[in-house]
Amino acid sequence: MDKVSPDCPYPGCFFCVMKEGNPGKRRASILKFFRELPSQDDDGQVLPISGLWNTAMAHPNDPEFIELGIFECMSSLICKGLKNRRWLSHDQNIYIPYYAAHIIGSYTMNMEEFAESAVHAGVIAPLVELLRGRLTWVEQRVAVRALGHLATYPSTFPALSSQGEILELSIQLAMSSLEIVYSHFYQYVDRRLSYHCDLLTRGMGGVEMESRKAEEWASQLQCWSLQLINCFSFKPEFLPAICKPEFLTKLPGMWGGLVNENSPAGIGLLRTICHHKLGRGPVASCPGLIEALCNIARSSDDWQYMAIDCLLWLLQDPSTCHKVIDKAVPALVDLAEITTLGDHKKLGDSIVNVLQECIQSQGTGRNSINNRTKEQIEELLSSRQRLKWEKNMPKEDLHIKQAAALVVKLEGNSLFSSGNISGAASKYSEALALCPMRSKKERVVLHSNRAQCHLLLQQPLAAISDATHALCLHNPLNRHAKSLWRRAQAYDMLGLAKESLLDAILFINECSQSNDPDLSLRQNKVPDYAERLVKKQMRAAWLFREAAIKHGGVHCDGDAGDIYGQDTDGSEWETASESDIGNDGRDEMGDEDDDSEWKNEDERKDKYDKPPMKGIIQCLNAL
Repeated sequence: MDKVSPDCPYPGCFFCVMKEGNPGKRRASILKFFRELPSQDDDGQVLPISGLWNTAMAHPNDPEFIELGIFECMSSLICKGLKNRRWLSHDQNIYIPYYAAHIIGSYTMNMEEFAESAVHAGVIAPLVELLRGRLTWVEQRVAVRALGHLATYPSTFPALSSQGEILELSIQLAMSSLEIVYSHFYQYVDRRLSYHCDLLTRGMGGVEMESRKAEEWASQLQCWSLQLINCFSFKPEFLPAICKPEFLTKLPGMWGGLVNENSPAGIGLLRTICHHKLGRGPVASCPGLIEALCNIARSSDDWQYMAIDCLLWLLQDPSTCHKVIDKAVPALVDLAEITTLGDHKKLGDSIVNVLQECIQSQGTGRNSINNRTKEQIEELLSSRQRLKWEKNMPKEDLHIKQAAALVVKLEGNSLFSSGNISGAASKYSEALALCPMRSKKERVVLHSNRAQCHLLLQQPLAAISDATHALCLHNPLNRHAKSLWRRAQAYDMLGLAKESLLDAILFINECSQSNDPDLSLRQNKVPDYAERLVKKQMRAAWLFREAAIKHGGVHCDGDAGDIYGQDTDGSEWETASESDIGNDGRDEMGDEDDDSEWKNEDERKDKYDKPPMKGIIQCLNAL
């Protein structure tokens, strides 16, 4: 490592070494640099480490540094930071353990042979020390990331599983990570460690950006902890430690938030647990967990299929079926119209087959199905039989049925307009009984209209059921704007903020792409009523909400605005039943076949009188 730039003040500078033209000398110098760096106490060590961090992020599959001992070097640097606090506090060395753990995680996320090299280099022990919280939550985040990568490979998982505390530490971190970040960083701006702020924003943001990035990193800390636990959950011997009620009941609430939407988080772990017979028993016995799975199964996010899988596996297991069937059936009946969901082909048929097996194998006494559940399954089976009959009916007869259904629907619209909401709901039910099963577009409208009636009758569960039916029938799946909005309001009535928020966001997204003049965003403006609901639910579903309540940031539900910024116009929130109300105190039907959503042009302008924004992401960022 003799070649040094004339302008460089550091002997043996790593950046100068990288410019060496002779490949053999370059490799020898890098090897020497990795061996000597942990024993050096010179200033400026963070500079080459940050350079290595950039290289690892940009080229994680490049084997050169792996062969030359980067893992041994990073492991030694972490140990040095843990043992020598004087060195850690000198110059900018406080950054080094973070960068070192991040480098290990980057180089092990894709290549199993790199992970094997990392384990042989002894990275697990120092990473576990960081996982324990020997430094701060920032280092815990990159440590759990790196350990999660090592745990994904069959050849390196045994090295982690032999460290019994890793699983327990990960479970504790998954449950406490949001509170840790809130209380140690987010809550008190004036107490934030400067190196945390620098790492979060790369020195390019103020307090607001720091807070936003802290929320993102807190979510990653939780989700990467869950990913590590998920690796253990594939092995039955670890399920007893994972399947404790106090942990299982929290999993549906661990969802990554809007800042980390690409992680399956808690539902991903639940799916792995439910795949094992040993895991299904504890899940079925957890109070409230099946209801939460049903809510996720009905949702329109990317992980809907995971919750559906959980419910189907629980129903197919004789030891858990009787515990969950009464709660699971209503949700699955709503979802039986799904044809394809992601890679799941004929998902609706799978749901019907499982429910049919439940009827055929029902027992007596404690294991018997209650009458209402049995009726719901039989109604579903009858509708499937009706679909088969209709395939053999003459087209003329189907056209007559469709015309009759249209007449009854129009009668329902008339009753709705006159204020007879119950009568209108009955007419929509009558029309559904007449409407051919293959007339999916018409059935979408009928279910969506009936959902609106249920909303006005203060029947949110029925509204959710009908709106979900409509979304499952719609092509493309889960993209019917008015049903999304109606279900968002119904979830709001039940206090299900996350579910309401997701549907409201999807509603705005659909409006931004719609050709329907009643729905399309005028000049890219978000409707008032949608903006209000999204703002309300973003506060209620805020990632740090529970931690803020516990630590005094929020004292009651009415203080939600204090933790996530005040409402810009100081207005009170509208409840779902109050938003989007017409002059006579009732919601407009918004049926696909009429223009009654808006009473007049003036009202329409009022609804869209918001500043112009470009695109759905900008809309949400501006809320």
